[in-house]
Amino acid sequence: MDRYLLCTGNPGKAKELREILPAQIQLLTLQEVDLPTDLPETGDTFAANALQKARFARDRTGLPCIADDSGLEVEALGGAPGVYSARYAGEAKEDAANMAKLLQEMNGVEDRRACFRTVLAFIDGSGEHLFEGEVRGTITTEPRGTNGFGYDPVFLPEMSDLTFAELDARMKNAISHRGQAVWKLARFLAEREVGDR
Repeated sequence: MDRYLLCTGNPGKAKELREILPAQIQLLTLQEVDLPTDLPETGDTFAANALQKARFARDRTGLPCIADDSGLEVEALGGAPGVYSARYAGEAKEDAANMAKLLQEMNGVEDRRACFRTVLAFIDGSGEHLFEGEVRGTITTEPRGTNGFGYDPVFLPEMSDLTFAELDARMKNAISHRGQAVWKLARFLAEREVGDR
């Protein structure tokens, strides 16, 4: 079984990656390798943050590392919250507070277009690899649904009448930004394994 270190302290992200990646991949948590769950994220892009987390963990463990940075970019807010999505309402990283701040700032705004974006970094002995995914949609006027995490209750993807939080995990993973990036990683790993035979 292939062992990879998943560089996130976010249980929602960990759950989604476990559901999408092939069963033969064993994902270790940061706690299992005695690393802090809040890895450094000081970059100004999703790619920079994902690479920073993966490099930090790789340097300390030598394990193949998977890290992602994701966020919501809202047109009317000039791309905010962007890389600050998790800390939008403060360092506590509270989903409800972040959503409340977003909805307050969008109050009365007609242009509700938004994009969820993920950059996934994978680092092992072969080097550094990036995989990206994005989903366009709109911001609802109030939260809908109880599934998922983060901004899922207020994000309505273009191809659905349901918010991410109203979709079941299988449906969300099939269309989500993170799902796209993880599928690209899974395909990369599968093709490499075939090539190594």
